[in-house]
Amino acid sequence: MQDCIFCKIASKEIPAEVVYEDDYVMAFEDIHPAAPIHLVLIPKRHIPTFFDIKDEDEAALGRLQQAAARVAAKLGLEEKGFRLVSNCKEDAGQLVFHLHYHLLGGRPFQWPPG
Repeated sequence: MQDCIFCKIASKEIPAEVVYEDDYVMAFEDIHPAAPIHLVLIPKRHIPTFFDIKDEDEAALGRLQQAAARVAAKLGLEEKGFRLVSNCKEDAGQLVFHLHYHLLGGRPFQWPPG
């Protein structure tokens, strides 16, 4: 997708503080952190929302889950935990229409989130 900011980050057209990358996924620091640790994890292939996932995306989305756990462990979040959030569509607050997760940690969180 030509105008997608996350596609541009994945292709290195736009710089980001990348903390993890493999053939399928990338994790980078959020530019507006909501917690001491706030990363964005994306599949490199453009998938606008959960409703656009195809069968061939299964491997990439599995890698996305694994990357979240690996990055969280690397950042010392294994003991206390972290929150993994994904917003789908406007009412949920999705601003960038490229499927992504926010990995938040480093402080206690409340439930419900809001």
